[in-house]
Amino acid sequence: MNHSVPASPTTADTLRAALGGLLDGLPPKQAAAAVDRLIANYRGRTPTDAPVLRDRSDVAAYAAYRMPATFEAVRAALGALADAAPDWAPASHVDVGGGTGAATWAVDATWDGPRETTVLDWAEPALALGRELAGASGSPVLRGAEWRRAVIGTGLSLPEAELVTVSYVLGELTAEARAAVVAEAARAARVVVVVEPGTPEGYLRIREARDALIAAGMHVAAPCPHDGTCPIVVGEDWCHFSARVSRSSLHRQVKGGSLAYEDEKFSYVAAVRLPAAPAGARITRRPQIRKGLVLLDLCGPDGLVRETVTKRHGDLYKAARDAEWGEEWPPAG
Repeated sequence: MNHSVPASPTTADTLRAALGGLLDGLPPKQAAAAVDRLIANYRGRTPTDAPVLRDRSDVAAYAAYRMPATFEAVRAALGALADAAPDWAPASHVDVGGGTGAATWAVDATWDGPRETTVLDWAEPALALGRELAGASGSPVLRGAEWRRAVIGTGLSLPEAELVTVSYVLGELTAEARAAVVAEAARAARVVVVVEPGTPEGYLRIREARDALIAAGMHVAAPCPHDGTCPIVVGEDWCHFSARVSRSSLHRQVKGGSLAYEDEKFSYVAAVRLPAAPAGARITRRPQIRKGLVLLDLCGPDGLVRETVTKRHGDLYKAARDAEWGEEWPPAG
């Protein structure tokens, strides 16, 4: 997804460099084995009172493997939000279940300026490593963030903030805890951004969160062009997007792949209590380029449609050939 507020190369490069030093002294096979075990645990059912990341070696291996993908997914979601509300920037941010701080880095890559930042997580080793990474960032906002232990669940109490992010968290919670966390985020913030893996299950959690945020009086700024019922038939399809991620050597070890990148699939919703201009329609699949035409799958005010753009459309055809999955259509401006 390309947006008008791209990730700062400095922020992304600094994060990669900081993560690259995490595994110094840890044998590659041990790091890969730790990641395999942690991924298996995350795909299972995780009790809300038992964080999976138990110690620094767990956290280091998992952060080096997963944090770049989480960062890029959240940054893409925040970019869509920034497109819809270009005159707004958060003066305060609370990252719920933030772990080592991927979403906090993504916020810092999206908006300049001073910002009060609080990262909440139940795993002290994750918070400690997040604080360490932030200290190496060179960013005054990241270096000044508060890293606080909190149980993410039904008893959660959040400070009021301009922005609350809840990324890659809801899948670890019970249904009751999910509802409580989203409701508390809606109460505390002017803007709530929820990101989950781009799987059918992750989409359903986002759909549930979207409904709850709208019921709490918020409006959807992205990705949806409306506040109405999602037009997707559950079980037949799911709404998700893709972010390109540079692969580290650990990625290649664990996955056995040779490509220098991978695509992180994610689902998200950004809801606001401030002026925003959602996309007129959004591209929901990779555009299909044919000879003399482009097929675009869109979600718009009237639901799901397929639009055919041909050479006869002139400049619009040129724009369609350059359009990417997740972008607004037609392009702004």
